[in-house]
Amino acid sequence: MLDTFYREFTYGYVPEWHGDVVDIRGTYLDHPRHTLVVAVRDGEVVGTCALHSRGPAHPPHPRWLAERYASGRTAQLLRVYVRPAHRRHGLARAMVREACAFAAAVPGYERVYLHTNVDVPGAEGFWRSLATEVFDARTTGEHGGYGTVHFEIPLP
Repeated sequence: MLDTFYREFTYGYVPEWHGDVVDIRGTYLDHPRHTLVVAVRDGEVVGTCALHSRGPAHPPHPRWLAERYASGRTAQLLRVYVRPAHRRHGLARAMVREACAFAAAVPGYERVYLHTNVDVPGAEGFWRSLATEVFDARTTGEHGGYGTVHFEIPLP
Protein backbone atom coordinates (compact mmCIF):
# COMPACT_ATOMS: atom_id res chain seq x y z
CA MET A 1 0.00 0.00 0.00
CA LEU A 2 2.80 2.40 0.87
CA ASP A 3 4.49 1.59 -2.44
CA THR A 4 1.32 2.69 -4.21
CA PHE A 5 1.22 6.03 -2.36
CA TYR A 6 4.79 6.80 -3.34
CA ARG A 7 5.13 5.19 -6.78
CA GLU A 8 1.64 5.45 -8.31
CA PHE A 9 0.19 8.50 -6.61
CA THR A 10 3.54 10.28 -6.06
CA TYR A 11 2.33 12.15 -2.96
CA GLY A 12 3.49 9.55 -0.46
CA TYR A 13 2.08 8.77 2.95
CA VAL A 14 -0.42 11.35 4.24
CA PRO A 15 -1.32 10.66 7.90
CA GLU A 16 -4.80 12.20 7.59
CA TRP A 17 -5.66 9.84 4.71
CA HIS A 18 -3.60 6.73 5.43
CA GLY A 19 -3.71 6.01 9.17
CA ASP A 20 -5.28 2.61 8.49
CA VAL A 21 -2.16 1.49 6.64
CA VAL A 22 0.06 1.81 9.70
CA ASP A 23 -2.51 0.00 11.88
CA ILE A 24 -3.67 -2.82 9.62
CA ARG A 25 -4.37 -5.18 12.51
CA GLY A 26 -6.47 -2.68 14.48
CA THR A 27 -8.26 -1.29 11.45
CA TYR A 28 -9.02 -4.41 9.44
CA LEU A 29 -8.08 -7.68 11.10
CA ASP A 30 -9.43 -7.14 14.63
CA HIS A 31 -12.65 -5.37 13.60
CA PRO A 32 -15.61 -7.70 12.89
CA ARG A 33 -17.14 -5.43 10.21
CA HIS A 34 -13.87 -4.75 8.36
CA THR A 35 -11.68 -6.93 6.19
CA LEU A 36 -8.47 -6.88 4.21
CA VAL A 37 -8.16 -9.14 1.18
CA VAL A 38 -4.59 -9.80 0.06
CA ALA A 39 -3.32 -11.35 -3.17
CA VAL A 40 -0.07 -13.27 -2.83
CA ARG A 41 2.03 -14.70 -5.65
CA ASP A 42 5.22 -16.65 -5.01
CA GLY A 43 5.27 -15.47 -1.40
CA GLU A 44 5.01 -11.78 -2.31
CA VAL A 45 2.04 -9.53 -1.57
CA VAL A 46 1.02 -8.23 -5.00
CA GLY A 47 -2.43 -6.81 -4.28
CA THR A 48 -4.74 -5.53 -1.56
CA CYS A 49 -8.39 -4.67 -1.16
CA ALA A 50 -9.73 -3.27 2.10
CA LEU A 51 -13.27 -2.73 3.32
CA HIS A 52 -14.44 -0.80 6.35
CA SER A 53 -17.59 0.75 7.78
CA ARG A 54 -16.61 4.41 7.54
CA GLY A 55 -18.29 6.38 4.80
CA PRO A 56 -16.70 9.34 3.00
CA ALA A 57 -15.82 12.26 5.26
CA HIS A 58 -17.07 15.82 4.87
CA PRO A 59 -14.82 17.64 4.24
CA PRO A 60 -13.08 16.98 1.85
CA HIS A 61 -16.06 15.28 0.19
CA PRO A 62 -19.41 17.04 -0.33
CA ARG A 63 -21.86 16.91 2.57
CA TRP A 64 -24.55 15.23 0.46
CA LEU A 65 -22.15 12.40 -0.40
CA ALA A 66 -21.22 11.84 3.27
CA GLU A 67 -24.92 11.77 4.17
CA ARG A 68 -25.83 9.35 1.35
CA TYR A 69 -23.02 6.97 2.34
CA ALA A 70 -23.26 7.26 6.12
CA SER A 71 -20.75 5.49 8.31
CA GLY A 72 -22.02 2.23 9.74
CA ARG A 73 -24.50 1.59 6.92
CA THR A 74 -21.89 1.89 4.17
CA ALA A 75 -19.18 -0.62 3.37
CA GLN A 76 -16.37 1.43 1.83
CA LEU A 77 -13.84 -0.24 -0.45
CA LEU A 78 -10.38 1.22 -0.35
CA ARG A 79 -6.74 0.29 -0.83
CA VAL A 80 -7.54 -1.67 -3.98
CA TYR A 81 -4.04 -1.89 -5.37
CA VAL A 82 -2.26 -4.40 -7.59
CA ARG A 83 1.43 -4.11 -8.38
CA PRO A 84 1.84 -3.08 -12.04
CA ALA A 85 3.58 -6.32 -13.07
CA HIS A 86 0.59 -8.33 -11.81
CA ARG A 87 -2.25 -6.34 -13.37
CA ARG A 88 -4.62 -7.59 -16.06
CA HIS A 89 -4.83 -11.06 -14.49
CA GLY A 90 -8.14 -10.66 -12.61
CA LEU A 91 -6.62 -10.13 -9.17
CA ALA A 92 -8.37 -6.84 -8.40
CA ARG A 93 -11.71 -8.13 -9.66
CA ALA A 94 -11.38 -11.27 -7.49
CA MET A 95 -10.40 -9.24 -4.40
CA VAL A 96 -13.29 -6.81 -4.89
CA ARG A 97 -15.72 -9.70 -5.34
CA GLU A 98 -14.43 -11.27 -2.09
CA ALA A 99 -14.72 -7.97 -0.18
CA CYS A 100 -18.27 -7.37 -1.48
CA ALA A 101 -19.28 -10.90 -0.46
CA PHE A 102 -17.90 -10.14 3.01
CA ALA A 103 -19.99 -6.93 3.15
CA ALA A 104 -23.13 -8.79 2.08
CA ALA A 105 -22.66 -11.22 4.98
CA VAL A 106 -22.24 -8.47 7.60
CA PRO A 107 -25.54 -7.22 9.09
CA GLY A 108 -26.26 -3.51 8.66
CA TYR A 109 -24.50 -2.72 5.41
CA GLU A 110 -26.81 -1.23 2.79
CA ARG A 111 -24.36 -0.58 -0.05
CA VAL A 112 -20.73 -0.58 -1.10
CA TYR A 113 -19.07 2.78 -1.83
CA LEU A 114 -15.65 3.74 -3.13
CA HIS A 115 -13.78 6.63 -4.65
CA THR A 116 -10.78 6.31 -6.92
CA ASN A 117 -8.10 8.35 -8.58
CA VAL A 118 -8.92 7.96 -12.27
CA ASP A 119 -5.53 9.45 -13.18
CA VAL A 120 -4.02 6.03 -12.40
CA PRO A 121 -3.87 4.09 -15.68
CA GLY A 122 -6.68 1.57 -15.93
CA ALA A 123 -8.49 2.68 -12.76
CA GLU A 124 -11.43 4.41 -14.39
CA GLY A 125 -12.20 1.61 -16.85
CA PHE A 126 -11.86 -1.02 -14.15
CA TRP A 127 -14.30 0.67 -11.78
CA ARG A 128 -16.78 1.52 -14.51
CA SER A 129 -16.89 -2.22 -15.35
CA LEU A 130 -17.96 -3.04 -11.77
CA ALA A 131 -19.66 0.01 -10.33
CA THR A 132 -21.95 2.95 -11.05
CA GLU A 133 -20.62 6.50 -10.90
CA VAL A 134 -22.35 8.71 -8.36
CA PHE A 135 -20.15 11.81 -8.52
CA ASP A 136 -17.26 13.00 -10.66
CA ALA A 137 -15.25 15.38 -8.48
CA ARG A 138 -12.51 16.17 -10.98
CA THR A 139 -13.76 19.71 -11.53
CA THR A 140 -14.21 20.49 -7.82
CA GLY A 141 -10.60 20.37 -6.66
CA GLU A 142 -11.47 17.70 -4.11
CA HIS A 143 -8.42 15.85 -2.76
CA GLY A 144 -6.13 18.57 -4.01
CA GLY A 145 -7.23 18.28 -7.62
CA TYR A 146 -6.53 14.57 -8.04
CA GLY A 147 -8.86 12.75 -10.43
CA THR A 148 -11.40 11.65 -7.83
CA VAL A 149 -14.55 9.88 -8.98
CA HIS A 150 -17.04 8.30 -6.55
CA PHE A 151 -18.79 4.98 -7.28
CA GLU A 152 -21.33 2.58 -5.79
CA ILE A 153 -21.54 -1.19 -6.10
CA PRO A 154 -24.79 -2.94 -5.16
CA LEU A 155 -24.47 -5.55 -2.45
CA PRO A 156 -24.44 -9.04 -3.96
